[in-house]
Amino acid sequence: MAKPRKVSPNTARSQASAYLRNARKRAVVDVMTFRCVTEPRLRFDRTAVGLVRRLRATLATCVPVGKTLVVTITAPIRQDSKTGLMLADRIRRLLASGRAQLRTRICGNRIQARVLQGGCGRTSRVIGFVHNPEPNPAALFSATRCLLACIGSRKRSRKGSRWLLVDNHDGLAPVETLRQVLLALGARNVFERILLLERASVRVL
Repeated sequence: MAKPRKVSPNTARSQASAYLRNARKRAVVDVMTFRCVTEPRLRFDRTAVGLVRRLRATLATCVPVGKTLVVTITAPIRQDSKTGLMLADRIRRLLASGRAQLRTRICGNRIQARVLQGGCGRTSRVIGFVHNPEPNPAALFSATRCLLACIGSRKRSRKGSRWLLVDNHDGLAPVETLRQVLLALGARNVFERILLLERASVRVL
């Protein structure tokens, strides 16, 4: 298996795939290294989950094929229904303009949106996160960008499955952030197994 390369904090990198063989089966293994000093604290209360769900339902067909929209909203959310409607309108205008970033404030809610390259028919075109004011959501965008690079790094092999191996030898990988981004993207529709490589063990992420 290919050995992951080390990178400095606040960086992300995906590598060329390695291969594993077991009896007659072959698995393509994408190796990802992602480092982050601080993780955003995500919120999953009813208001947060409901707003993200509505945004995904409203905007999914607006995002071009091969791109992924990532939206972050700072908690606590004020006037969630009005915020959702106004935000959806601003994002439609963002997509129509061809721009890739939006930073705005709606009803007192601080919001960022980025259109990232990558994604396939098995992943979500719109993902969203509600987070506490500090730390900032930079790690969410970086993690999503790196995971999309892995997902689109090569076509799915007809003769084997795809695995994703996340290197966390030095303990700087933001494990919970990665887990939530993987879940939001639907990465398990692409990778048969997603594993976390630590100093003394390998476990399912």
